[in-house]
Amino acid sequence: MNHALAVRMAELARSLVPKPSLDTILEEVTAAAVDLIPGVDTAGILLLERGGKFSSVATTSELPHQLDILQMTFNEGPCVQAALADTVVRTDDFRLETRWPQYSPAVVEIGVLSGLSFKLYTADRTAGALNLFGFQPNTWSSDAETVGTVLAAHAASAIITTQTQSQLNAALMTRDRIGQAKGIIMERFGVDAVRAFNMLRQLSQEGNVKLTDIAQRVIDSGN
Repeated sequence: MNHALAVRMAELARSLVPKPSLDTILEEVTAAAVDLIPGVDTAGILLLERGGKFSSVATTSELPHQLDILQMTFNEGPCVQAALADTVVRTDDFRLETRWPQYSPAVVEIGVLSGLSFKLYTADRTAGALNLFGFQPNTWSSDAETVGTVLAAHAASAIITTQTQSQLNAALMTRDRIGQAKGIIMERFGVDAVRAFNMLRQLSQEGNVKLTDIAQRVIDSGN
């Protein structure tokens, strides 16, 4: 076997290795935060959507989810602030924290005394933050912020890549659906591709229905 062929086969073998899922990557990020940053006892990721819908993912315990519920209930807190506004939000001691008058006392009562939150990204419809919590007061070091920023960037990259792939897959499915509908119209009415597409578009406009939905109706009627 020549060298070039061997190299190419090795590349193909690597490409066939299953890539970790988004959930796995995010779980590795939060686990690494607990392992690598002194003072972090639990961690999680908060994802926010328009309309107030939220989800707690990759939590290393149930506690981050409880804290997310408190923040959404009070509409205040470091995780929300990091997701929507500031890049890094730190609290060395929640007993002395005055920025969130409802959230901070509730957190202290649960047993969380310090926190560090990092913005992941903010898109048109979603936002996210990596959130780290400690059971003791903690003067967060610059190293802690640096490591947290790197981990947040890794998580953000994984989320954005997954979203982009999902959007691409949806676009390809939409294109295929419209293409099938065009084919049916061309065969049924003896028109060319341009005329078939214009007919679909006109039906969409007249019925105030998405083009993809019109295309699906045509496909269903042709089966």
